[in-house]
Amino acid sequence: MDTDVWTEQVARSYDESSEHMYLPEVLDPTVDFLERRAGHGPALEFAVGTGRVALPLSARGVRVTGIEKSEPMAQELGRKPRGSDVAVIVGDMTVSRAPGAFNLVYLVYNAITCLLSQDEQVACFRNAAKHLEPGGRFVLEVFVPELQRLPPGETARPFHIGDQHVGFDTYDLVNQLLVSHHYTITDGRGSTFLSPHRYVWPSELDLMAKLAGLELSERWADWNETPFTASSRSHVSVWQKPPVCSVSV
Repeated sequence: MDTDVWTEQVARSYDESSEHMYLPEVLDPTVDFLERRAGHGPALEFAVGTGRVALPLSARGVRVTGIEKSEPMAQELGRKPRGSDVAVIVGDMTVSRAPGAFNLVYLVYNAITCLLSQDEQVACFRNAAKHLEPGGRFVLEVFVPELQRLPPGETARPFHIGDQHVGFDTYDLVNQLLVSHHYTITDGRGSTFLSPHRYVWPSELDLMAKLAGLELSERWADWNETPFTASSRSHVSVWQKPPVCSVSV
């Protein structure tokens, strides 16, 4: 499958197809959580997209920079009101560097799974760590793989059913991959969008963080800081870069 799915056509309709992610009960806790972890320092969003999170976080007074691989998505962000408040580097979040150092690097809405190999996901953690000030935090929002909810022999699982959008995932259990199928109806016309992902377990992410020199400091089931349990379907995890230790003589 062609992994370059974030085309101009997809970028133009992205906000509308993700309308449920803009609801205040979804977006406000996200921005609240990130604002608290950023403190008074700057923040960097990997896969900033069209600015769903970056723009309201910037409006709170946090200086936000973004890295975005898709130029059409970055252009959509730039066309929005106050879009110029978020500086965007068009590049790959596994290797691209933003100038300066940051109190917070964050990656939301399952975007880590858009990296389709373990090596790429490890590189993403290492790149986040390189951008962080000592004591800075890397925040990640991602789903917990739904394998326990798959009946024997089944490989498909719905993740959203709405009036204008239906989405389900199909799993490749051998290769730890899935494809998200989106079916959207707009003005009586239907469209489809397929995106490939590599699903990843919390424990695997913790090892990636350890390889990057980061330490787990928080794990919640959602942005409202609901306790994470064995039945949680997603998690918001925070890893911290160790602070510089001062040695007195």
